[in-house]
Amino acid sequence: MNNDFEILDFNDEPKKFSILETYGENLKNKTYITNPAIGRDKEIKEALLILLTPDKSALLVGKPGIGKTAIVEGIGYKMQKGEVPDALKGYDLIKINISSLLGQVESKDGASDNKLQLLVDELKEKKNIILFIDEVHLLVSRNTSNLNVDFANMLKPGLDRGEIKMIGATTTEEYDAYILRDRAFLRRFLRVDVEEPSIEDTTKILMGTYPKMEKQSGVKIPYSDYEKEKIFRFLVEMTDEYQRIYEIGNRYPDIALTLLGNCFSNAVFDNTNTLNIKHVYDAIKNTKSVYEDAKAKALVKFKEDFKKIIEEENVKLD
Repeated sequence: MNNDFEILDFNDEPKKFSILETYGENLKNKTYITNPAIGRDKEIKEALLILLTPDKSALLVGKPGIGKTAIVEGIGYKMQKGEVPDALKGYDLIKINISSLLGQVESKDGASDNKLQLLVDELKEKKNIILFIDEVHLLVSRNTSNLNVDFANMLKPGLDRGEIKMIGATTTEEYDAYILRDRAFLRRFLRVDVEEPSIEDTTKILMGTYPKMEKQSGVKIPYSDYEKEKIFRFLVEMTDEYQRIYEIGNRYPDIALTLLGNCFSNAVFDNTNTLNIKHVYDAIKNTKSVYEDAKAKALVKFKEDFKKIIEEENVKLD
């Protein structure tokens, strides 16, 4: 098998094609405006302890929208700040999407090879790499890979010998449907259960995340910290489990973060760099994530809870 795929650099010197460099994102070097994993110290510590365990990798399992990817970014954030055990300080954390590993890579001489095999070979040569693969169940699902390649079996030897350290993430349903069926693959991992955060923790997540949204949108929230927290808690409480449209399936913190993001979008749409109370109201009015009767009650309560700000800003709410 020919794995010597070569590309030319600016000095016209050949070098091997790198899957990690071409398709990967180093979460240790990512620019973080805020901590991406607020309130997730327990899960981060558990994952780090697993990574320090010989021949074991970490598998994050939880419902959709509860922040599994944010936990991994939180590990990258801590690595960047040097807040991980010394044994992991020399490591890089590389995120690669499953879709990037599908198909073949062709060299200049016309030879081709499977991308995942190239990745496995590259990981054998490079040390101190932690690989993060979201939707890791696709590695063992024949129906979704659309390839005659057993991804899981290609990774197993490297995982066994500790040559490959990995963090995988999947939903509870997909864990039960796919990963539990492949006991040999499962033995290489220790499970980290990721629970949906509480109302209090989700409010803290919004308080910690809004500066990132401000920077990305160019829109500022002009209110005091007390008023911001009151608004954010309202958004969280109105999207609790019993008011969500079941089929959508979003959970804390994703559903509340999406609603807050819609507030910023309303301000951007109005060509203003200041978010006002009407932008929040309109985001609530237009959300499709909660039942209509629950939304109607929330809009009435919103007018009552924020009457003072509404009057100060002299805005009309439908």
